[in-house]
Amino acid sequence: KENPSNFLLMHAMGPNVAGVIGSAVSAGVMLSLFSGF
Repeated sequence: KENPSNFLLMHAMGPNVAGVIGSAVSAGVMLSLFSGF
């Protein structure tokens, strides 16, 4: 019972970390664009 839970937990953490990295990259792009103006 513990292995499927851990398996699903790892699959849930993947997109979560990817979303955090994506939001950080998009924030950097927006900051660079606003600093250009």
